[in-house]
Amino acid sequence: MKLYEALADELAELMASGVLRPGEKLPSVRQQQERRGVSPSTVFEAYYQLEARGLIESRPRSGYYVAARRFAATPEPEVSRPDAASTLVDVSELVFQVLETSRAPGNVPFGSAFPSPLLFPLDKLGRAVANSMRHIDPWSTVADLPPGNAELRRQIALRYQLDGVQVSPEDIVITNGALEALNLCLQAVTRPGDTVLVESPSFYAALQALERIGLKAVEVATHPREGIDLGALAAALEQHKPRACWLMTSFQNPLGSLMPPEKKQALVELLAAHDVPLIEDDVYGELYFGAQRPALAKRFDSKGIVMHCSSFSKCLAPGFRVGWAAAGRFARQVERLKLTTSLAAAMPSQLALAEYLGQGGYERHLRQLRSALAGQQQKMLAAIEAHFPSGTRVTQPQGGYFLWVVLPESVDALELHRQALAQGISIAPGPMFSAKRAFRNCIRLNYGHIWDERQAAAVATLGALARAAA
Repeated sequence: MKLYEALADELAELMASGVLRPGEKLPSVRQQQERRGVSPSTVFEAYYQLEARGLIESRPRSGYYVAARRFAATPEPEVSRPDAASTLVDVSELVFQVLETSRAPGNVPFGSAFPSPLLFPLDKLGRAVANSMRHIDPWSTVADLPPGNAELRRQIALRYQLDGVQVSPEDIVITNGALEALNLCLQAVTRPGDTVLVESPSFYAALQALERIGLKAVEVATHPREGIDLGALAAALEQHKPRACWLMTSFQNPLGSLMPPEKKQALVELLAAHDVPLIEDDVYGELYFGAQRPALAKRFDSKGIVMHCSSFSKCLAPGFRVGWAAAGRFARQVERLKLTTSLAAAMPSQLALAEYLGQGGYERHLRQLRSALAGQQQKMLAAIEAHFPSGTRVTQPQGGYFLWVVLPESVDALELHRQALAQGISIAPGPMFSAKRAFRNCIRLNYGHIWDERQAAAVATLGALARAAA
């Protein structure tokens, strides 16, 4: 056996035995070379062999990591099949009830919409706040009204360029988080009574936005791994003549689905043919576990119909409430709506983020965050596999921090939510994610909090409750 084959087999055995865990970083080539007394080419060849076998993956400027494994005992959910009828939305009361009971201090936050704040560089951000405020230009409080701080918009435009998308800083509007950006985009292209196409299941805040404006929702069949069904979408476009389409094309909440790039291109071409704007909700796009960031749907937009919205809340600065919209041909309408609703985003947050991004280090933070989330996902999947009832199905996303769990039909997610809260565990029940309150046997679980014995025990308790109801 050649040296690289022996090294590859040894590492594969460590992975099989659990010594090297999914999402964990392997020793660098230099470390292996020094410890094993072999040449760099031997280590590279061993790693190439493991990569070809699907056991490890390379991450740019970061190294090699143990690949996520598939969990055969908990298969993925099937494609959703809504009835494709339009309906006025009425979910807010249910959403508010669930969120209010889920925020209690001390609960295990599986129902939370946010990752752990301990995963973010809050000390560095704090220094950026202090430094930027010491050197603030007094006139910036006036000059940085919408579309927002010029340097921050320039930094965001540079991020778009890295993703292969040309967006002028002048076409970026800074907002109070991504949710405001999404709402402004929705208001720019719709009027009360209009119809909007959404995924099934759909992010509950999107449904609440439609409800608030008085819009009708059409839930479109969605694949748990590859996103919205384009055939069903084409039929809905013909039948309902919608004014907009609100989708998460990368790591959708709650499914975690990721549309392949060719499917995103086909999506944009389909919507362009009908002249229907796409509101692209992309708050999780930076939280990928693969080698590179997923392509944006906006990358394939040649007519200005894609209104791309994102923020720093999920990937860098929770609580700063800084998001943005790159709204294509609707940018000026969004800017004016911003001025007439909340006037401007907070100046200290904009200045601090502009300074932090200009210093470098953002990519290093993102690599650490992605690695932590990938490892936490694997631990939660393993715990679900061990404790949940037979017949459970669960998504296995390639990024983000949510799992969508489909339980046996006899399990009522709202009742499970109540029982779990009594045990100090919050979950997000499936009916929150549907205008028709469907998905009654489904729950969304957040793996974005640091895994410990308390989290492991909570999954075991949740599994026991589900088994008792199954």
